[in-house]
Amino acid sequence: MIKKIIKILSVIILILLLVILYLSIFGIKTDKFNNQIVKQILKKNEKINLNIKDVKYSLNPYSFKVIIETKNPQLSLDGRNFEIKNIQTNIALKSLIKGQFLVDHLHLKTKEIKINDAIALGRVLKNTTELFVLNKIIKDGSIAANVILNFDEEGKIKENYEIEGYIKKAKLSVLNQFKLQNLNFNFYINKNIYSLKKVEMKLNDIKIISPIIEIQEKKNGFFVNGKFLNEEKNFDIKKLKPFFSILSADIDIKKIIFSSNNNFSFNISKKLKFDNLKVQSTVTLKQLVFNEKKLKLNRFFPSYVNEVELTDHKIDINYQKEKFNIKGNGNILLEKKLDNLSYEMKKDKSNFFFNSKIFLKNNSLQIDFLDYEKKEGSNSLLLIKGNFKKNNQLNFDQISLKENNNEILIKNLMLNENFKIIDIENFSINYKNEKKIINNLVLKKNESNFIIEGESFDASRMINDILDSDNDTLFIFENLNSKITVKIDKTYIDEVNYLNGLNGNMVYDNNKVNNLILESTFPNKKKISLSIKTNNKAEIVTSLFSSYPKPLVERYDFIKGFEEGKLNFYSTKKGNKSNSVLTIENFKVQEVPVLAKLLSLASLQGIADLLTGEGIRFNNFEMNFSNQNNLTTIEEVYAIGPAVSILIDGYIQKKNLISLRGTLVPATTINRTIAAIPLLGKILVGDKSGEGVFGVSFKIKGSPKDLKTSVNPIKTLTPRFITRTLEKIKKN
Repeated sequence: MIKKIIKILSVIILILLLVILYLSIFGIKTDKFNNQIVKQILKKNEKINLNIKDVKYSLNPYSFKVIIETKNPQLSLDGRNFEIKNIQTNIALKSLIKGQFLVDHLHLKTKEIKINDAIALGRVLKNTTELFVLNKIIKDGSIAANVILNFDEEGKIKENYEIEGYIKKAKLSVLNQFKLQNLNFNFYINKNIYSLKKVEMKLNDIKIISPIIEIQEKKNGFFVNGKFLNEEKNFDIKKLKPFFSILSADIDIKKIIFSSNNNFSFNISKKLKFDNLKVQSTVTLKQLVFNEKKLKLNRFFPSYVNEVELTDHKIDINYQKEKFNIKGNGNILLEKKLDNLSYEMKKDKSNFFFNSKIFLKNNSLQIDFLDYEKKEGSNSLLLIKGNFKKNNQLNFDQISLKENNNEILIKNLMLNENFKIIDIENFSINYKNEKKIINNLVLKKNESNFIIEGESFDASRMINDILDSDNDTLFIFENLNSKITVKIDKTYIDEVNYLNGLNGNMVYDNNKVNNLILESTFPNKKKISLSIKTNNKAEIVTSLFSSYPKPLVERYDFIKGFEEGKLNFYSTKKGNKSNSVLTIENFKVQEVPVLAKLLSLASLQGIADLLTGEGIRFNNFEMNFSNQNNLTTIEEVYAIGPAVSILIDGYIQKKNLISLRGTLVPATTINRTIAAIPLLGKILVGDKSGEGVFGVSFKIKGSPKDLKTSVNPIKTLTPRFITRTLEKIKKN
């Protein structure tokens, strides 16, 4: 009996084991529970419509759960149809026996479906802000996914879910600036980590690939980090502009060809707000062409055509929260000739720091105000270190130029946006200029004042610039309020002439000279002095004296062969109007082209001959004139000498119009007039009809480059001419 019972039990157990084995391996198909399955799905969301046909049931003997699987079910949501490959779920065997149908696991495999449809389905299962935002920015693309979800007893999704799959040909638009196209990648998602692999995309038509991008879910959003590469390409500048916003707005990029290897990370809120972006990049720059609008490099590089070109650069870039650091080196083309450049740049919210070295050989360099030029083929090193502030203030900690024995050094130079000097600590030069004159000079700051001292300095270029300028202020400073002490052993005023022992003081107030005294001597021991003072009437009084005026007068090309004499200049200025007197005594000139023409037209050949021989001598020259804006009004120019006397008045509109008129009288007439002074009335009107003295009346008018001269002989001198002549004779 016992044996029979054992046999029966053994058979039952064997059958049961076979059934379990069969159900575990092969399972069974039935539609008996289809309605219950659909009801369970509808409990999750009534909007979901599921139509299933054949359902396979298999047993998991280890967990005592029934595995339910259906293929190619028809799933729809709000009119969207989803291509589902397979759905698999687990139901506890105990609940199934009791007639309950509690789903605790769901495994879903999709065919390729539209991304927006997948997001809509995801929002049904777990509606989140990020899914809502994604639905707004994703424009196109498809997705295939393998989804594993676990549910608690209340039917809520547990946090140990897993999703993997791929996305193809997605299109996104972020803030209408960044456009992602043809986005392809594989993904894996679990509780807090989103891992993207083999990413390929076009960002604003720039092809980018990434081996991996990881997205980690945080309390208020996501932390994204990864790596991306871009291949070498000639990029469309317009499409790169959003990426260049971190750079100065004054850099106008024309062309760029590069490849890069980049590591990045950033935070993104659930409302798609980006924050804490960090980028580490290694860039291989094939070519970059840009225009830097502020530096105006054409002032220093003669052939510069408003563009800088960089080629074959290796660059390391670190960017973090509005700060970036760039280090690089490569070739620079300023005049279509290669030289080497290394640099480091840093930028924060308010400052842009730079430190660069340019090894100049093939390019020329010119500094006009110093009359310095480095020629092509000469090796030199240019160091520039400083910062550019948000208020457009440019600070140079150091500017250094070394070329053989030539050296120029500037320390702590501050410039405003118009390149006027705000402050400077030290400026030293030691070089030989184009005229072969050695410039050895130092300007150094002493508290709020300055000292200029040196062995030799060529001031001719500076003097020309001041004489040609319409501005009487020290134009290179923004607002100078300092005392400048000058001590220079040898100062060149032109290529040949120089001064010994130039010394004195200059006091500037609001960028204008308040008090100036400079004294020096020529090599022939003759003196020159200049003083500028402000009197109690707020008038600026200028006095210049030279017992050797030749070097000063010869600066004017229309006077040739000037010799001897003494020069005095006196001027008062208030506001924008000045009144001046220039006198030169006991001098002679060999050639004055305009005067020679007048004499020739007047048939005074004897005097004209003097102008091309030993020269014509004057006892006295006096000029009274006034300046206001661009108009010079000549009240009177009077010159008297043994051979000829001249009286002129008129006006000059600078660079536009010259209008002069006057009288020229040969010495014979003057002498005859003077001899007859007791009978002055008869001289003026003549003792007989037709009797009188002879001279020349003339007019000069036209543009400076096209002067027209008209001459008429005169028989009677004007009373004014005679009066001025008598005054001069009496004075002498």
